Amino acid sequence: MVPATEVTPSMWLTAARTLTRLAELGERAGRVFTLENLNTETDHPGTPFARAADTLTLVQAVDSPHLRLNLDLYHAQIGEGNLIELVERALPYLGEIQVADVPGRREPGTGEIHYPAVAVALRRLGYQGVVGLEAWASEDSDLALARFRAAFGQ
Repeated sequence: MVPATEVTPSMWLTAARTLTRLAELGERAGRVFTLENLNTETDHPGTPFARAADTLTLVQAVDSPHLRLNLDLYHAQIGEGNLIELVERALPYLGEIQVADVPGRREPGTGEIHYPAVAVALRRLGYQGVVGLEAWASEDSDLALARFRAAFGQ
């Protein structure tokens, strides 16, 4: 991949057309593809269409049930913040939510994100999809899973 600091109109058009074709393949195969947001500040510098606002715009432009947003809250916190408002905007297009805490990409409860508040918002909004833990265990995996369950009330 060639780093892109500026996304051109041509790149937007190419991305939307490519994702439309992908959604059509998903429809034929009975599958749903997800597009994940990333952060460019820490983990993925130079990645175009990385921010949640960009990936959400692309998913909205395709407007297919076979292309959804994989909203990674770790990346969104680093790049954009305001996670609950972001979840509210993205709700109709969500395919999955991934969580990890900032800094360090550790399990919920080890950093700055107040995941119990995010969990309350998800319940209030009626979200019933997947919430996946994509994090490094800060101590051991059993403790990491216990912290994830505690944050999301399971």
